[in-house]
Amino acid sequence: MAKSQVTFNKIEKEKKRLKKREEKQKKKEARKAEAKENPKGIQFAYVDFNGNLTDTPPDPTMREKVEAETIEIGVPKKEDRAEEEPTNREGKVSFFDHSKGFGFIIDSATQEKYFVHVSGLLEDIEENNKVTYELERGLKGMNAVRVKKI
Repeated sequence: MAKSQVTFNKIEKEKKRLKKREEKQKKKEARKAEAKENPKGIQFAYVDFNGNLTDTPPDPTMREKVEAETIEIGVPKKEDRAEEEPTNREGKVSFFDHSKGFGFIIDSATQEKYFVHVSGLLEDIEENNKVTYELERGLKGMNAVRVKKI
C-alpha cells in the first residue's frame, strides 16, 4: 500500500479553510443577534436634489418633469449639427519642415498654435511668412487647411 500523499501544505490549507468558515459563521450569528436586539429593520438612505445622501425622503413636489423626447442618446448625425462657417484667419508660420511635410502656424489674434500639413497648403510656405488659413477639426485638435501666403 502506498504512503499517503497528504503534505504539510495541504494540512495547513485545510486548517485555514476551516478557520475562515468558523469566522464567517460567528459573523452571521452576530448579525442575527443584532437584528433581534434592534428590530427597526433595514435603514434607508435617500439622495437629495444635490446628490447628497440623506435619511429623509425627497419632496415629490420638487420633482422635475423630463420629456423622454428631449433626451439625446448618442452623437447627433453630421446633417443634424449646425454647419460652421469657415472663416479666413491670419497668422504667421512659426515652423515648417519641408522634408517631413508639416509645421505650425501662430494665429495673429489669439496667439494659438495650429498644426499644418503639406496636404493643406495651396502655395509653398516658409518660416516667418504671413498666411491666411481656415481651421478644420483633426484627430488631435484643430488643423490649419487651405493655407496661402498674403
